[in-house]
Amino acid sequence: MSEPQPTPELRRTPLHDLHVRLGARMVPFAGYAMPVQYPDGILKEHLHTRAAAGLFDVSHMGQVALAARTGNVADAARGLETLVTGDMLGIAPWRQRYTLLTTTAGGVYDDLMVSNHGDRLMLVVNASRKDFDTAHLRAHLSDAWVIEPLTDRALLALQGPAAEQVLAELAPDVTAMRFMDARALTICGAACFVTRSGYTGEDGFEISVPGEAAVALAEALLADPSVAPIGLGARDSLRLEAGLCLYGSDLDETTTPVEAALEWTLPKVRRAGGARATGFPGAQVILSQLAQGASRRRVGLKPEGRAPVRAGAPLFADERAAAPLGTVTSGGFGVSLNAPVAMGYVSRESAATGMRLFAEVRGKRLAVTVADMPFWPTRYRR
Repeated sequence: MSEPQPTPELRRTPLHDLHVRLGARMVPFAGYAMPVQYPDGILKEHLHTRAAAGLFDVSHMGQVALAARTGNVADAARGLETLVTGDMLGIAPWRQRYTLLTTTAGGVYDDLMVSNHGDRLMLVVNASRKDFDTAHLRAHLSDAWVIEPLTDRALLALQGPAAEQVLAELAPDVTAMRFMDARALTICGAACFVTRSGYTGEDGFEISVPGEAAVALAEALLADPSVAPIGLGARDSLRLEAGLCLYGSDLDETTTPVEAALEWTLPKVRRAGGARATGFPGAQVILSQLAQGASRRRVGLKPEGRAPVRAGAPLFADERAAAPLGTVTSGGFGVSLNAPVAMGYVSRESAATGMRLFAEVRGKRLAVTVADMPFWPTRYRR
C-alpha cells in the first residue's frame, strides 16, 4: 500500500490572526485559509455591505508589476497587449481596466484588472491563477520586460455606499476618485495603491497595502461603526447579484469572451479593422464569433419559486426534453432580492431574455426564466 500523501499546508494572508480573533470560520480556498463568514452570518454580511460598508480580505489575489526596461509604460502596455484582449495602450495614467488573458483557441486563461501607474502597469489576477499567470507572462514576454509578483503586499476591499465616507477619514483624496480611478496614497502611514473598484456591484475601493501594515489598516477601517468584516460567502452572493463572473465557474480555458458575454472587453482598436486587431492569442476564433455569433451564451437565470439552483444543474428546453441545452455555472440565493438567482450557459437559440427553461435539481425539473443582468442595480461612482 502506498504511503498517504501529506495535505499541502494552507497559506495565510497577513490578516489571518485578525480573522480568527473576529470569530471567522476559516475554510480552504485557492490554497489559502480564508474567512467564509463571521459570527453575524452570510445573510447579514451581504445586507450590511449593500447598506453600509463591508471590509473584505482579498490578499489571496495575485498582485504583479509589469514594466519595460526602457522605463516607458507604453512599452509595457504593448507587451501586455500581445496576451490580452483589451486596449492597454489606451489606459490613461492612474486609470484601471478589466481585460482577459486568452488562449490560442480563444478561451480565457484568466480575467484581470490592469492599472497604469505612470512608469509601470499593476495587475491584479485571480488567486487560483496567479502562479500560472506569472509563468505565462515570463514565457511570452522577453527580457525587455520585468515581471515582478508583489508577494509582500496585502489587498483589502472596502465596499458599499458608506465606503467613500469611511476611507476619506483616513485618506481625504479618495473623494476625488471615480470608478476605475487609481491613486498612490499614504494611509495610516503606509504607502498604498488604491483603485475605486470592486467585486460586489457597489461603490468601493481596493487597497493594496504592505503586508506588515495590513492589520493596522484593517483595524482602523473596522473602528468605524459603518464597517463590518465580510467573508467569502457574502462576497460570492454579492458578485452573483451583480452578474460578475467567477473564474473557474463562469469562465475557463474552454470559454471564449463572446460566449461569456464579455465582448465589451474588446474595444474597436482590437477588433477587425482596428489599428491593433488580431494581435492577441485566439483572435481569429474570437473575432469570427463577434461577426457570426457563438453557439452558446452566458445568461442570467431567475428560478421560479424559492429553491436555489446551484452550479452544475443541467438546463432543458422543457420538462420532457432528453438532451440538455446548457448548464448552470453559478447559483444561489439573492439576498438583496429575497429570491434565488443563477447564471449559466445556454444555446444561442435559448438565450433571449424571457425564455422559459427548466433546471434539473435532485431529479426534478424547476422552471427558470432567462433574465437580464445585473440582478441588482450597480452603484459605481462614475
